[in-house]
Amino acid sequence: MIPDLDTVAAIIREAAETEVLPRFRHLAAAQIREKKPGQIVTEADVEAERVLARRLTELFPAAVVGEESVDADPTLLRALEHPGPVWVIDPVDGTANFAQGHARFAMIIALVVDGRTVAGWIHDPVPDRTVMAALGQGAWLGETRLSVLTEVPLAEMNGSVKRKGPVAARVATVGRKGSAAHDYLDLVTGQLHFAHFNRLMPWDHAAGVLIHAEAGGWACLTDGRPYRPVAESGSLLLAPGPASWRELSLLVE
Repeated sequence: MIPDLDTVAAIIREAAETEVLPRFRHLAAAQIREKKPGQIVTEADVEAERVLARRLTELFPAAVVGEESVDADPTLLRALEHPGPVWVIDPVDGTANFAQGHARFAMIIALVVDGRTVAGWIHDPVPDRTVMAALGQGAWLGETRLSVLTEVPLAEMNGSVKRKGPVAARVATVGRKGSAAHDYLDLVTGQLHFAHFNRLMPWDHAAGVLIHAEAGGWACLTDGRPYRPVAESGSLLLAPGPASWRELSLLVE
């Protein structure tokens, strides 16, 4: 049993309205810090995660693996290796965009049970849209059931991958815009055919991989292993279907 998807979406939206949007384009220097070289965190990340962790565990008791809490205590990641439910929280995906005043950021929540993602939500706060999915129930934006783009020749594909390399040379367009959440949104709303990721932290991908699969997409690690919602090694490739995945997998680096 999982909690009602709309109830969780309302909790995420409320956290966006109270902790994230009021700070968007209003951050003071003291509200931004570098937690690792080249990686920043803002007051919005910390406070939104705090609120989400409290509200979600009140709704559905579970362990919590949040990006900022794991930064403080990496042992929390171990919860995903054990039986039982785990809330996985990325309070602001695309923090650099957020801190610079760019609207390409989002909030990602996944519910993992016994090592398997059973529900996922991606909330895009500025336009106030939430994509969600539950295992076996499809991917949805409001009342609209979502589906990935159909498979087409490589030369007609648009994707999220680095701008130079074998893939870029063979497809129509490529680019990186600093938010895995928005790549997943684009994959299921007709903007992108494929995406490739090398950094596989669970808060970035657990929800999105499920949403993409429920929209009919095909994804696994480039060495053929299925994706697991853990701090996984390797790289992840998502495509409209197995044929296009195989073609792309021969090109990604």
